[in-house]
Amino acid sequence: MAMTRFQKLATAALVSVLFLIFVGAIVRVTGSGMGCPDWPTCWGCLIPPTSADKVDFEKLPIEKFQRKAERMGRDPSTITAETLRAEFNPRHVWTEFINRLCSLPVGFFSLATFIAAFWQRSRRPLVFFTAFASLAVVLINAWMGARVVYSGLKPGVLTIHLALAMSLTGMLAYCAWRGTDQPWRVRMDEPARAKLRLLLTVLLGSIIFTGIIGAQVRELTDAMSKFHHDAPRSEWIGELEQSWKYLLHRSFSWFILALGILIWSHCKRNGGIGKVGYGVLLIILTQMILGIIMSQIHIYSWVQVLHVGLSAILLSLTWLWWFSTGKKPQE
Repeated sequence: MAMTRFQKLATAALVSVLFLIFVGAIVRVTGSGMGCPDWPTCWGCLIPPTSADKVDFEKLPIEKFQRKAERMGRDPSTITAETLRAEFNPRHVWTEFINRLCSLPVGFFSLATFIAAFWQRSRRPLVFFTAFASLAVVLINAWMGARVVYSGLKPGVLTIHLALAMSLTGMLAYCAWRGTDQPWRVRMDEPARAKLRLLLTVLLGSIIFTGIIGAQVRELTDAMSKFHHDAPRSEWIGELEQSWKYLLHRSFSWFILALGILIWSHCKRNGGIGKVGYGVLLIILTQMILGIIMSQIHIYSWVQVLHVGLSAILLSLTWLWWFSTGKKPQE
């Protein structure tokens, strides 16, 4: 069945969010989060400089940076023209700047989805309110972007920033699914469909819980990158294994794998699993492989990026699958 124009806009918004999460993971892994010390400009410019020689540090609003940083709980004395000059890294600058550019399609498509939702509000009011909520989250997260910078990449602020981005995936997935007169539904008899919905509810909760713990693990690895800069990343595993958060995250992933196998078995007995289902199970298997690589071999940066990005795609597809197991929408 062909997608409606509204569904295409919502899908474009969702894809742009997923792409931004991938790019954001690259920023975090490369340590480029402070590549631009100010927001929304970068080093006081709309287009960032390529070298420190092109930055007029005396004209930067240092006192403004310090006041905002102090409000975020950061020591303002750490922000001076000298420290900023020493921290200038053109690779980090442009990595962070590209990350900011990638947020523009998210805002554009989220706004377009909300505007298009006005034609949905009479027949599908929940779609309209979900589109409005998604736009609100985009705006809040843009504001959070400034808080991330001025907090000096404070772990809690970073986690909230990522959590808001993840929440967008569910909202936009719903808009993309429900924005039509005949949304896609799983074809099963009622008892089997109800059981599948229950299993997917448990899977969704497990993915969200594991993601929350995973964000805490990411904070641990971020700290290691700062305080063990010269130590090989392979040595981080031993230190991580002393953290209950890491052990819980690693162990709970096996529960998700077992749950995925149970869902696959249920679907095979009751009419097939479908493309979305296969996508969910394939990502679960891929995530397990990536997790084994990081826990047993090496914490590669590219593996961390894939792990975060695939988590967002997994959450989106699981939401979509869960929506499709609901009762037939009443028009």
